[in-house]
Amino acid sequence: MAVLKVKFTKTKRDKLAQILWVLNWVSVVSGIILFSLGLFLKIEIKKRNEVMAKGNVNSVPNMLISVGVIACIINFLGGKICYDCSDANKFSRWKLVMLPYIVCTFCFTFCILVGALMCYTMRNELEESLYLGLRDAIKFYKDTDIPGRCFLKKTVDMLQIGFQCCGNNGFRDWFEIQWVSARYLNMASKEVLDRLKSNVDGKFLVDGVPFSCCNPSSPRPCIQYQLTNNSAHYNYDFLTEELNIWVKGCREALLDYYTAIMRSIGIAALLIWLFELSVLIGVRYLQTAMKNVILLGDLEGESDGWLLENSFVETAKYNISIIKNLGKANQISSVSGMNDPNVDVQHTNCGKTNVTIKSIPAA
Repeated sequence: MAVLKVKFTKTKRDKLAQILWVLNWVSVVSGIILFSLGLFLKIEIKKRNEVMAKGNVNSVPNMLISVGVIACIINFLGGKICYDCSDANKFSRWKLVMLPYIVCTFCFTFCILVGALMCYTMRNELEESLYLGLRDAIKFYKDTDIPGRCFLKKTVDMLQIGFQCCGNNGFRDWFEIQWVSARYLNMASKEVLDRLKSNVDGKFLVDGVPFSCCNPSSPRPCIQYQLTNNSAHYNYDFLTEELNIWVKGCREALLDYYTAIMRSIGIAALLIWLFELSVLIGVRYLQTAMKNVILLGDLEGESDGWLLENSFVETAKYNISIIKNLGKANQISSVSGMNDPNVDVQHTNCGKTNVTIKSIPAA
C-alpha cells in the first residue's frame, strides 16, 4: 500500500510543477545563504587564528561552504527538471534521471541537517582550541623581538580590549608567566634580581597585568600592578573590592561570542533544511504522478502520486535485501527462488537396469 497517496489532475500537476520551479530557485538563494554563513564563520575564526590551536574548528564552516555550493547546483538542476515536468513529452527525457536525483537530494538535505547539528556540537572543540591557543599566546606575549611572535602582544592586547577580558581563564593567569620582556628589566635593581631568584625557572613574575586588562569605565585609576598587595594602594582590598580590571577570561568571552554566532547559523541551517525537505517531498509527488500518468496512457487524466510505493516496512526490507546482495553479481540470487543447476544433480542410467558390460577378449 502506497504511503501518503494523493490524487492529481492535469491542472494540479501543472501547478505543482510551476510552484516547484519557483521554490527551486528560492532554494538556490538558500544555498547562497548557506555558503555566505559558512564563509562568514570561517573569516571570524581566521581573525583569531593566532589565539587558537590547530584542530577541527574549521570543520563546520567548511561543511557549510560545501553544502551551499552543492545546494546551488542541485537546485538549479531541480528547477530545470520541474519546469520540463509540466509537459509529459519533456518529462520522458528526465524519467530515468528523477529517481537518482531525488535520492541524491535526500542525501544532500541530510548533510544540511548534519551541518546544523554540528553548529551546536562544536563548542567543546572550540573551547579546547581557545584554551591551548590563548595559553601559548600569553606565554609568548613578551617575545616582541622574535620572528613569528612579534605581533602576539598586539593581538592579545587588542583581544583583551575588544572583548573586555583578561588572561585565559582570568587575570590571575598573568601572575604565572613572565609577560615583561627582559630588555625592559633593570638588572641593576635589587628588586628585579630578587624576583628573578625567587623561583626555580628564574622568571620575572609579578602580581600585575598588562594595560589592556584595565577597565576604562572604572572611576578609580587603573591598578594593574601589585594587585594582591593591599598596603600598596590607598583604601584598597583586593578580596572585597571590585577590581578595576576585566575579570572575565578571554576564553570564556570568545567562547560566548562564537557560540552566539554558531547558534544563529544553526537555526538558519535548520530552517533551510526544513524548506529543502518540503521541496524534495513536492518533487517526489511530481515524479510519481507524472510516471503514473504516462503508464496510464491518458496524459489529460488523473494520476496518483505518493512518497513511497509500498509501506515503510516493505520498502526497508526491499532496500536491505538489495544492500545484502551487493557484490554478489557472480552468484545465483536465492531471492527469486532459483537454485544452482549444478548442485545436487541426480544421476540416472536413463531407465536401463542390469546392463551387461562385455569384456574384450584377450588376444
